[in-house]
Amino acid sequence: MAYATTRDGVNLYYEETGSGTPVVFVHEFGGDHRSWEPQMRAFGRRHRCVTFAARGYPPSDVPEQVEKYSQAIAVEDIVAVMDAAGIDRAHVVGLSMGGFATLHLGLTHPDRALSLVVAGAGYGAEKDFEEYFRSVSEEVASQFLKQGAEAFSHVYGFAASRIPFLVKDARGHDEFRRMLGEHSAQGAANTMRGVQMRRPSLYDLEDGLRQMQVPTLIVSGDEDDHCLQPGLFLKRTIPASGLLVLPKTGHTLNLEEPETFNRAVAEFHALVEAGRWLPRDPRSRPDEIMKTS
Repeated sequence: MAYATTRDGVNLYYEETGSGTPVVFVHEFGGDHRSWEPQMRAFGRRHRCVTFAARGYPPSDVPEQVEKYSQAIAVEDIVAVMDAAGIDRAHVVGLSMGGFATLHLGLTHPDRALSLVVAGAGYGAEKDFEEYFRSVSEEVASQFLKQGAEAFSHVYGFAASRIPFLVKDARGHDEFRRMLGEHSAQGAANTMRGVQMRRPSLYDLEDGLRQMQVPTLIVSGDEDDHCLQPGLFLKRTIPASGLLVLPKTGHTLNLEEPETFNRAVAEFHALVEAGRWLPRDPRSRPDEIMKTS
């Protein structure tokens, strides 16, 4: 078992497989390092792949103080894992909470990222729903502590954006729900309160995103409603970005549609490494579409 130690003394568990250009996978709130198993197996055939459990997710440490959790800390934790594994630069792939952290890594440590995959990132970003998101997040944190992870997994694991996964793959969804039930209730509550509730809206990052040059693939499911508009915003804002929308797909993208997700990410990585994932050509901007001379 390998561990990275952060600047504030938190031990983060990580696993790796394969060899080649590194790929680092960053999990969502409802998942953990095991959630990337289909990707570790597929990409490990031609890449050095690393996945880790975020702070608050055993076997990583579970700090008791909420102040030990934040969006900025989540970014530094990715860097700590890369440093411990001896990785200077990597393709970084994140889902939801991990997608936000991946995006912030591109903003604050662009020198560490060969590329970014920002999947299912949008919850709490829409300005009209900020207060609602915070109130729901506080209720989620409270229920994890009140009911425990196992009991509350039967509620949280059946949220609207998880239903497409259930409909397509009941066995896969059950495995996801079971692993969610094995999480630390304290870690989940602290993560929700320290990271999810306090992170800035994506729309507040517009100036920085317009300057960010890291090649970026944005992925959303078309039945993951609160990620669709933020996904379009990211596409229109990040210069070297592309947007993939998976049909009839919810929030748990990489597990719900692993083959489609893997193909798209592999093609993206290949284009980046070939120097062919470029910023949008100015001639294709919307204000140029009706040009007649």
